[in-house]
Amino acid sequence: MSTSAKAAPRPAGGPTPANMHIRFASQTVAKPYFVAAIGLFVGQVIFGLIMGLQYVIGDFLFPEIPFNVARMVHTNLLIVWLLFGFMGAGYYLIPEESERELHSPLLAKITFWVFLVAGALTIVGYLAVPYATLAKITGNDLLPTMGREFLEQPTITKIGIVLVALSFLFNLSMTVLKGRKTSISLVMMLGLWGLAIFFLFSFYNPHNLVLDKYFWWWVVHLWVEGVWELIMGAMLAFVLVKVTGVDREIIEKWLYVIIAMTLITGIIGTGHHYFWIGTPGYWQVWGSVFSALEPIPFFMMTLFAFNMVNKRRREHPNKAAVLWALGTGVMAFLGAGVWGFLHTLAPVNYLTHGTQITASHGHMAFYGAYAMVVMTMISYTMPLMRGREANSNGAQVVEMWAFWLMTIAMVFITLFLTGAGILQVWMQRMGEQPLGFMATQDKIAFFYWLREAAGVVFFAGLLLYIVSFFVGKREAARG
Repeated sequence: MSTSAKAAPRPAGGPTPANMHIRFASQTVAKPYFVAAIGLFVGQVIFGLIMGLQYVIGDFLFPEIPFNVARMVHTNLLIVWLLFGFMGAGYYLIPEESERELHSPLLAKITFWVFLVAGALTIVGYLAVPYATLAKITGNDLLPTMGREFLEQPTITKIGIVLVALSFLFNLSMTVLKGRKTSISLVMMLGLWGLAIFFLFSFYNPHNLVLDKYFWWWVVHLWVEGVWELIMGAMLAFVLVKVTGVDREIIEKWLYVIIAMTLITGIIGTGHHYFWIGTPGYWQVWGSVFSALEPIPFFMMTLFAFNMVNKRRREHPNKAAVLWALGTGVMAFLGAGVWGFLHTLAPVNYLTHGTQITASHGHMAFYGAYAMVVMTMISYTMPLMRGREANSNGAQVVEMWAFWLMTIAMVFITLFLTGAGILQVWMQRMGEQPLGFMATQDKIAFFYWLREAAGVVFFAGLLLYIVSFFVGKREAARG
């Protein structure tokens, strides 16, 4: 339920005199964030394809783009484009839920350009300068934070990210404080504040390797298996309120249960990363038990999405957004839930950690849980910010083709990496005469070729998704 009784009920997605499709003019600041997110997503996939070829053609683009640099760019672009997506979602969702204009649209625009320029310069730095040189010229010796997976950003970039996050959170928090407070907006803000707070552990870089890894997971795990899930739940709930017309109270009750299970399982489930890094043995028990429970909130999200669509009180014209919402629930459960569970029990993880099984889980989980929920939000909001409730039927058909191409391709990427991982475990870590790492890689190269082919299909789907926006634009101009 809403925590404020000041606002009278209104129809989901209803028009206002000022604008037929968005309630507040300041919501349009979300548009450049979404455009940047999709642009960076394209870059991420391109570098994924480069890495895929480097798995089977070792000197592809060497020495111009070594594998370690391509991987760093690939993973950093993933993080940055999702953050742009979350920020755009926040700038659209919070004014709508708070029933007031954004506190400072100008600050939101400044924040966008600061974040975009800082992110672009960081990627250029990765590609143009040797990493050791980049660390030296960006002050890493004064405050050492670089060199860790996913947290490779120069120290100066990390400081910039903190400033951007504080600006963003100040803007949204002031909007919420002055307006209506709903469960959706409060869960969204809890997730966003958690994201910022846990990122601060990226500045803690102890010399002891066990201690370093212990707190490194406080950023990586507690982001993707903790506070990001709160953001995902709030975004999904917001879209379902709008496209189904189901009573807000019903959706909010589901949201409460989902986030409770997310926090209970996700926080203690951090222990499944502590199995083999030198921490006490009790983490093998705690990590295994709570890892086994982590699929539950994702399964609940799937039930939540399908139940709300089945109970809908209206047929929303944006069929593509409904498809993305349903797909998010299913793929998040499969990728984060099922594929996560497959290899996070300690006795299994003993053999599988660091193999392609981990990569298979990572690809489907990030796509299913976070990429798809951002695409859900973009699919729902972009037509509204362009002056219509939904894209034309032709544009939606193209968008839904893009959905199926990307989603089916990701399923096959996951299956091919799973096959590679199973063989890798069997040949490299089991048997009386296990093979070496490189010998094993040669044996499973066929799966890498198949993965690369599926990646090309995924890229085609992403390009088709972008095309769908221009199809709608042309049809609207003709109309």
